[in-house]
Amino acid sequence: MAVPGDPPNGTPDGIGGGDDDFRADEYRSVVFDEDFVRAARLQEYSAEERMGEHARAVRSRSLWSAGGPGHRTGTPGRGARQGMLLVLLIATAFAAAVYMGLRNPYVPTPQGDAQPLGSVVVPLAPSAPVPGGRPADLYANSPAAQYAVGAAGISLPAVRRTPHFSDSQIVAALSIAKDYLVQSSLEPDVLAGTASRSVRVLLDPAQQSQFDQSMTSPSGDGRHAATGWLVRFDPATAALADSRVRVNGTLGFEEVAPDALEVTSDHTFVYAVRPATGSPAAADGASLFTVRRELRLRFDRADLTARRAELVSAYVMAGPEDCATDPAGGFRPLLAGAEPTTVGPPASDPYASGHPRRTAGLCGVMATPSPPDASGATAP
Repeated sequence: MAVPGDPPNGTPDGIGGGDDDFRADEYRSVVFDEDFVRAARLQEYSAEERMGEHARAVRSRSLWSAGGPGHRTGTPGRGARQGMLLVLLIATAFAAAVYMGLRNPYVPTPQGDAQPLGSVVVPLAPSAPVPGGRPADLYANSPAAQYAVGAAGISLPAVRRTPHFSDSQIVAALSIAKDYLVQSSLEPDVLAGTASRSVRVLLDPAQQSQFDQSMTSPSGDGRHAATGWLVRFDPATAALADSRVRVNGTLGFEEVAPDALEVTSDHTFVYAVRPATGSPAAADGASLFTVRRELRLRFDRADLTARRAELVSAYVMAGPEDCATDPAGGFRPLLAGAEPTTVGPPASDPYASGHPRRTAGLCGVMATPSPPDASGATAP
């Protein structure tokens, strides 16, 4: 009976039988498929190829060697051609990357579209001689008696999400605004005019050049007043007599665009100052100096991530000052005992809450603050 693999007409006579049939059956079950044969790494040379005296009996079937049975010595096979093609493609891609890099060098992402700060600084002249005394007594007999001390006077409002900003983003904007107020209105080195970096780092990078020019070359042009950005005193005129600055005011927020949040700040800061040339121990010659700052700060999402702000506008009233002085570079308070000199039209009371009607004139008259009554409330 024929089995698979036998010749069509049976096994020829004299072939097979006995042990030979057993050996044939033994190897008949071993089958080498076509893929296995093609994957063999060694292949015997033909008789023609072995005629050379030192020719090898087998040749390698690696990627870089010559190809199939019909291959002639010195002629690349399919595997070698594929390898060379791969190398050529890699080299071409590398050359293209280098070329594109030279033609299109990296251009840094531009820094936002922050607008220049617009500021108004109005000095307020006194309407009566400036009272002097010890800081604690001066505070107790002014509306500042009810104010908190330092950063405690800058409180955050209740937060509610807007259509495009979450609660956490609004809290971040308010906290950055508070940091800006603390650094620009309460930091002793900033007030003394010896430092400004702590304020600068909180500004959008697009505004830092304008800020730097305002610090080095202040001007009352509505763009480069140092006192539009921060509170500082002329070191030749006055110094702090008490580091416990009294503060009162409010913070608010509003979504002004799908990608912009605006925080408004309206705060009054009351400083006890003394003559710059006097002894710090002579505190009984102190007087009060009041600064009302109304700021608008804008934030986009990049600002919130980087903890910085764009200062859009600043309206500042400060006194008592002489209307003849320019407050752009630093405030020059009229100190204890000084009498009013030249004055301008009436201006808003820096102690008044809310947003009173005000003038944008170059100088105004500082309203005389009424001391608190016996209950602690300020008299009307």
